[in-house]
Amino acid sequence: MKTGAQLYTIKSYTQNAKDFACSMKKIAEMGYKTVQISAVGKDLKPEQIREICDANGLEIALTHSDPNRILYDTEALIKEHDIMGCRYIGLGMMPERYRTKEWLSHFMDDFKEPAKKIAASGKLLMYHNHNTEFEAFEAENLPNANSKKRMIEYLMEGFAPDEMGITLDTYWVAAAGADVCEWIRLLKDRIPCVHLKDMQIKGWNQIMAPVMEGNLNFPAIFKELENSCCEYMLVEQDVCTQGTPFECLKTSYDNLAKAGYR
Repeated sequence: MKTGAQLYTIKSYTQNAKDFACSMKKIAEMGYKTVQISAVGKDLKPEQIREICDANGLEIALTHSDPNRILYDTEALIKEHDIMGCRYIGLGMMPERYRTKEWLSHFMDDFKEPAKKIAASGKLLMYHNHNTEFEAFEAENLPNANSKKRMIEYLMEGFAPDEMGITLDTYWVAAAGADVCEWIRLLKDRIPCVHLKDMQIKGWNQIMAPVMEGNLNFPAIFKELENSCCEYMLVEQDVCTQGTPFECLKTSYDNLAKAGYR
């Protein structure tokens, strides 16, 4: 498994070519060899992104792409990923309108064809979970629906593993009150990419933390990931309260390196 940086963590520092190049140099100097492209400046072209990443020895493992482009501009999006040398096309979050018992079936209908096109190109659509996917409800117009079935389970039934992977996010699984290791086992054939982030408690509040600086059981998580199809462990910290975003990424990398993951 390769350790990478999810660039959403440093989104404020990737909005133009100059800042992106400086940031990739910093990421490479930390020791990272792979990155996920997410929330970078809209004026950055795939050719620029690839050239800058190549210059810093960084492989592009995954993206988060605009849901509307996945739906309506699929072929062009695939070509852009070809340019970047990236196999995994990510959906960062389910659009809000689909997240109900009445409309979840429409997500299956709408994204099925793009998922098949992406798979036919030799790539894979990747769905990134938050805690909302662990809400249970009886979905309309879906088979085997019942009030105790969680949204993520409907997704697993609605898409084959070769149509949609899951970018499992350790923090959000824990935030949902679910067992991270159990879900790695359940999704072991669907998680070529995972997001690593830890959880600390401050008073009554859960906060995001660098990997191995909080309460998640990462030795057990790593053991389960080694028995899965995981290729990339991508460090992400949406909110950084323990230092700057770069300092938090460095802390995570150093902790992972000490644990034997680079």
